[in-house]
Amino acid sequence: MNRTSNTDTATENRPLHVVKNSRVHGRGVFAARKIPEGTCILEYQGERISWKEAVRRENLKAADDFHTFFFSLESGKIIDGGSQGNDARWINHACEPNCEAREEDGKVFIYALRDIARGEELNYDYGLILEERHTPALKRAYQCLCGAPSCRHTLLAPKKKKK
Repeated sequence: MNRTSNTDTATENRPLHVVKNSRVHGRGVFAARKIPEGTCILEYQGERISWKEAVRRENLKAADDFHTFFFSLESGKIIDGGSQGNDARWINHACEPNCEAREEDGKVFIYALRDIARGEELNYDYGLILEERHTPALKRAYQCLCGAPSCRHTLLAPKKKKK
């Protein structure tokens, strides 16, 4: 797969993204210039930890803190963007995203799903998977504020129907 870096070809040496305040949630990542569909925008970086360590860190947080920078890898390891992370940790969720996260060789990269205009906020569908029952309280704790017409009002992935 052909990846471009955070500074594209010689025609454009400006960064692809900038971090600033977001109307969706706290901080966000925005296109600093037009980003063509298929562009690799940046890598999601952070400390690589075990699932056990992720649970330990999660349990240290305040009971009402549902913010997470964890990204699960196919290997079972977790990238903790809250520790040694980069700007990718500020990309917010959206139910109709303009980006997607792809795991390649044990790393996670954020790609543009479509052309993204300068100034547009970058987002991807978090699709958080939690084993416990998705109660109304849990859905509120992981509330989505993207405002998309198809918004499911939660960052949680839909539960798979049992056959």
